[in-house]
Amino acid sequence: MWMNKVKTTVIAGALCALAAPAMANTELTMFYPVAVGGALTKIVNGIIADFETANPDIDVNAIYAGNYNDARVKALAALQSGDPAQLSVMFSIDVHELMDLDAIVPFDDVVTTDEEKAWLGSFYPALMENGVVDGKTYGVPFQRSTIVMYYNKDLFREAGLDPEKPPTTWDELAEMGAALTKKNSDGNVEQWGAMIPSTAYPYWMFGALTKQQGQVLMNQDGNETYFNAPKVVDALNYWKDLGSKHGVMPEGTIEWGTLRQNFLEQKTAIMWHSTGNLTTVKKNAEFDFGVAMLPGGSALGSPTGGGNFYLFKDATDEERAASLKLVQFMTSPEQAALWSKETGYMGVSPAAYEVPELAEYVESFPPAAIARDQLQHATAELSTHQAGRVRKLLDDAIQSVLSGQSTSEEALNSAQKQADRILSRYR
Repeated sequence: MWMNKVKTTVIAGALCALAAPAMANTELTMFYPVAVGGALTKIVNGIIADFETANPDIDVNAIYAGNYNDARVKALAALQSGDPAQLSVMFSIDVHELMDLDAIVPFDDVVTTDEEKAWLGSFYPALMENGVVDGKTYGVPFQRSTIVMYYNKDLFREAGLDPEKPPTTWDELAEMGAALTKKNSDGNVEQWGAMIPSTAYPYWMFGALTKQQGQVLMNQDGNETYFNAPKVVDALNYWKDLGSKHGVMPEGTIEWGTLRQNFLEQKTAIMWHSTGNLTTVKKNAEFDFGVAMLPGGSALGSPTGGGNFYLFKDATDEERAASLKLVQFMTSPEQAALWSKETGYMGVSPAAYEVPELAEYVESFPPAAIARDQLQHATAELSTHQAGRVRKLLDDAIQSVLSGQSTSEEALNSAQKQADRILSRYR
C-alpha cells in the first residue's frame, strides 16, 4: 500500500553532547490539486514514496488542495504567510499571473547540467506553449490533458449508427446527435445525443470550438484577446445551435461536475470532457464506449489543459535543487507512463509512450492514445495577465448566450471591450 512516510530521527539525550551534528533532511512542501477525476491522492502519494526511497535526504509534504483554483489560492496564501511551499502543481494558464506576482522562477535558472537541460527540452511542444514566456520555461507539464469525445457505442448501434465511426465534423455531430436523441411518450427527452459542459471551465470547451474554426483566443504574450473575432462568434453560435436549433443537447448550461455521471448513466450518448476522466470511465462504464478526437469545423482542434509544476521564488538553493529533483522524477518517462496508465492523463513526453508498460497498455486499449494524438491539432489554453478576471469575462459571455440572454455578437463584443481595458496596461 502506498502511503506518505513520516520520518523522524531519534538521538538519545545522553549522546547529544558526544555525537557530531546530524545533517538535516531537505524538506519540501508541494501543493497539489486533486479535483479532476480518479483517486489521484493515492497515486501521487505512491510516486512521492518512491521518490523519498530513492532520495532519503529529501522529505516531501504533499498538501492536496481541491481544484486548481484552490491550489493557487492556498499556495499564494502560504507564500504571503512567511511559510511558503517550494513548488506546486497549478493551472498551466496561471503562468502570467504568477510572474506578475513575482512568485516563481524559471526552470532555466535552476537547471545546470547538460542532462537537466536535455530533460527540459524533452516534453511535447504543444504542452509547453502555456509554460514558456519570453523564451524561458516557467511551467513544466505533468497533469496534462486535452478535451476528448467519449461516446456510447451501444447507443450508436441502437440508433443504427456505425459504432466505429463517431462524428468527425460539426455537421456530423449535429446529424448523429439528432439520431441519438430519444424522447418518451410525453415528448420529453430521456436521452440526449451530446453534451458539452458549460460550467466550471466553459472558456476551455469554447477554446476547442474556436480552434476548430482556425481561431485562437489570445496571443502568446497574454496581453491581447480575440473574443469578438468573426470565427469566435461563429463558434459560439454553433454551440448554442446544438441546443436551440438542432435539439441534440439541453438548452442553457450543462454542469461540468455531473456530466461524467450523466454519461455513465446513459443520459447522453456523447460527452466532451477531459482525458483525465478516461480511467474512471473505463472502470465504471457498464457499456461499450469509445473515445475520439473532437469533431472539426474547418479544422480539428482542442486546447491543452491541466497543470504544470512551478518553482516558487522564496526557496533556498538546497530547496530548489531538491524541488528540481522531485519534478524530474515525477515527469520521468517511467513515472509519466505510470501516471498516464493509472489516471488517463497523457504521458507528457514521447519517451513516456516508449516505456513498455504504457506501450502495451495503449496497444491493448487504444483510447489511451487519443489525447496524445490530438496534440498535433492542439493549441494553448486561454492564458493572459489578470487571468481570472479575463476568463470570467469570457465565461459570463458564453453562459449568457447559451441561456438565451444575449446574442453571440453582443456578449463577445462586451467581453472583448472589457478585456481590452484590463490588458492594455501590459502591452
